[in-house]
Amino acid sequence: MTSSGTNARTGPDTPSAAGRSGAWETLLPAVSAPPRARGRALQAALRDAVRSGRLAPGTRLPSSRELAADLGVSRGLVTEAYEQLTAEGYLRSGRGAGTWVGGAVRAALPGVRDLAPRSPGAVADFLPGTPDLSLFPRAAWSAAQRGVLAELPHHALGYPDPRGLPRLRTALAELLTRRRGVVADPERVVVVSGVAQATTLLGFVLHARGMRVVGVEDPGSPEHETLYASAGLDAVPLPLDDEGLDTGALRASGVQAVVTTPAHQFPTGIAYSARRRAELLDWARAVDGLVVEDDYDGDFRYDRAPVGALQGLDPERVAYTGSVSKSLAPGLRLGWLLVPASMAEEVVERKRTMDLGHPVIDQALLARFVERGDYDRQLRRCRREYRLRRDALVAALAEHLPGTVVSGIAAGLHVIAALPARYGPPERFLASVGAAGIAVRALSSYTRTPPSDDVVRLVLGYAHVSPARIREGVGAMAAATAGRPAG
Repeated sequence: MTSSGTNARTGPDTPSAAGRSGAWETLLPAVSAPPRARGRALQAALRDAVRSGRLAPGTRLPSSRELAADLGVSRGLVTEAYEQLTAEGYLRSGRGAGTWVGGAVRAALPGVRDLAPRSPGAVADFLPGTPDLSLFPRAAWSAAQRGVLAELPHHALGYPDPRGLPRLRTALAELLTRRRGVVADPERVVVVSGVAQATTLLGFVLHARGMRVVGVEDPGSPEHETLYASAGLDAVPLPLDDEGLDTGALRASGVQAVVTTPAHQFPTGIAYSARRRAELLDWARAVDGLVVEDDYDGDFRYDRAPVGALQGLDPERVAYTGSVSKSLAPGLRLGWLLVPASMAEEVVERKRTMDLGHPVIDQALLARFVERGDYDRQLRRCRREYRLRRDALVAALAEHLPGTVVSGIAAGLHVIAALPARYGPPERFLASVGAAGIAVRALSSYTRTPPSDDVVRLVLGYAHVSPARIREGVGAMAAATAGRPAG
């Protein structure tokens, strides 16, 4: 570089000639572009230099003649770039005053953050709720995708029915009727991006009907409370007993809608008794209320056939929701909502205004996957694998933390483990295992009710951990605890 460094003036607020020349160096790759693309490449390079801060606001640019000579391009190419970026606001110029970097641009922040929930750096990760993503059926999914793209008509790529593709709603209705015992009319199936969106949709509809509170299980998923809050509803925590939600507390609360996980309650791991399921429906009929059934882990029962969904007993009082997050992968963002006839139109209209419908290709892909039996095969595969891992975790707890009591039914992707008193208090235990790089979560983190004792109760996820890693992790947990047994 020569002329830009010697002829362009510098002032107290502008970079030195040497620094400015360094900025011009970043434009050199643009001039190696094909002749017909060279102008656009030069504009893009100059625009990026301003955005990134390499050319700071207030920097005076060389004349078009000087920069063209330095870069070895025509003056017209530089003049056109200056004019275009001046029109866009990146540069400013005045008659006889030269061209300067404008002050409207702010340098972009470096890097892109990834806010996906993870537990980075954990020696052993027992956080609940995560399936084994290596079990995702890539080959079968890819084959289904090729089939869908080959057969999907052009008109199907337009805006879809906000409820979802008829093909997928029909496939889901058949699947859920067969596997979960629901009453599933395809006209009342709404395809959603997981249980989270289903919860929010219901929250908006309930709020529009005048409700301001909703009951939630305590302990229970903190996401329910957060999602209903986004729709303007306050969550009322309702206690559980050994049979499920305490219906006495439910009646006393005055709420008209309640969220439940009756097949495998999260996080306690119990299944609602037949008596409690009947009492819950009796309450809904008496108060003209709604039960929201989150079919959490409903397909994963290891000691017997899964208990059918509550919705099958009274589809007009129960809104049923589920997803493929545990059976396939949460990143697919695919789920379903079965709504009572009395609120179907309101839910569908809210879904339409929220996102104009779920992505068409994803819906067609899941429909084909279900229709061809691939989804059933995936469920069988996951059930076999997760049962082995649950057995490995229970055995490892008995070996390394003797006296630990595992509660809840043999189902789902986590267990509740109550450790002997010698491992308490919980704060000391959690600090010890955390310092050793072991990710665990206490049952108390899922409840508003403070524990009445110093027993360490853990919610241990196992689905995403291999049996060998489970044994190593539980052994490391025992070794990291000050109160570990001798030997």
